[in-house]
Amino acid sequence: MSGTATAEQGARRRDAEASRAAILLAARFMFARHAYSDITLKAVAEEAGVSAPLIVKYFGSKEQLFSRVLSFEEDAVTLLDAPVEELGRHMVTLVLTSQSEGRGAAALRIVFAPLHSGHGDTLRANFKSQVITRLTARLMETGPTRSAGTADAADAALRAELALGMLLGLGVMYGIARGDAVRGSTVEELADRYAPALQYLLTGPAAPAAR
Repeated sequence: MSGTATAEQGARRRDAEASRAAILLAARFMFARHAYSDITLKAVAEEAGVSAPLIVKYFGSKEQLFSRVLSFEEDAVTLLDAPVEELGRHMVTLVLTSQSEGRGAAALRIVFAPLHSGHGDTLRANFKSQVITRLTARLMETGPTRSAGTADAADAALRAELALGMLLGLGVMYGIARGDAVRGSTVEELADRYAPALQYLLTGPAAPAAR
């Protein structure tokens, strides 16, 4: 195969990847603003700047496209891609950077679950199994919740839920409520203030023993 042909194939792959990413971003944007039943492939295509047939080519049906939107599998990998002792800052930086660059924070899709009736139930179930449970398992590997006892497992689960609640709250204030002071600060400044508190929830002292 010639070098020219190889370069052309590489360019086509990059174009295809960019189109898929744009379609997913558009679908997430639409999902955050409209009920699932009101969203059409045509509307997603217009938002993504592609044709509706291209969406069908890459994802199949509307149901297949939104099964990707309802999943947090890929998001969880990125969100938790740091050592536990550095996870607080990583999570804060990722959420804020995604929002400041206009990509949206993928984990924030859970905020819109009430908008989608039955699909909201799926969204909640996926968030629990793919994000909360995965973070809980990470916290069980280190720090004050290292052992596999029932009490430690419960403490890790509580830490995970509290930390994610705190992270989502920041995301809502930055990207949805659009607080002026928050948005007037840099990602670095916000991480300096917010990440230590989030890290404390993740790996700070364990809950006091029951008396």
